[in-house]
Amino acid sequence: MPPSTPIARSKTAALSRILDSVPKGYRRYVLGTVSAAKAETLANKFHVLYGIGCSPAQRLARKSKGLANAILAMYWPEGAVNVQWLLLATDGAGLESEKLRLVDEKPRLCWLGYELVRHSTQGRTSWTWRRPREEIAELYALLAHQANLKYEKALEETLERIATQPGFSGVRAQSWALCQEARRRGYHGQLPHLFFLQKISHGDRLALDPS
Repeated sequence: MPPSTPIARSKTAALSRILDSVPKGYRRYVLGTVSAAKAETLANKFHVLYGIGCSPAQRLARKSKGLANAILAMYWPEGAVNVQWLLLATDGAGLESEKLRLVDEKPRLCWLGYELVRHSTQGRTSWTWRRPREEIAELYALLAHQANLKYEKALEETLERIATQPGFSGVRAQSWALCQEARRRGYHGQLPHLFFLQKISHGDRLALDPS
């Protein structure tokens, strides 16, 4: 099968690729933005340099030689002028030219408007995405403003917008807290349903040039 890498058309798909890869040892990262016209060229470059389209067997072979393995996440909505990308790599040699950071060091990894954090639940620790503190503070301030002025319709629309953001456990916990804050401030309308994130595809496959 020819090498390929997934292209995420939604933020949820792109962010899910990161969450699925970090627990497998892909803990070093570098990110950036490239024009859509050059996105395929970049993906092919990363494959030639770091093997982002390697098969599982090829990845085992690279690891046995002390080389790092890498995956590429690309957020490329239909019609987008620019593409946001994030390269994740395991420990190992071969990426010395990249300015890699660790996902568990501060400042936290922030991508596509969300920050990556550890999440503890039922005695287990996993990774999740959540809204940055600055955005949460703004949302609390907005809810307070709308509640103080009795803008019920505006409050309802704000809560609906909050509920439509990706249902990662960290985001969902924040959304629930915001809903409870609205209720505490006197909102009497129906609270929106907060969806759990289902397993989704990382995106359409982009064939890579194996040369």
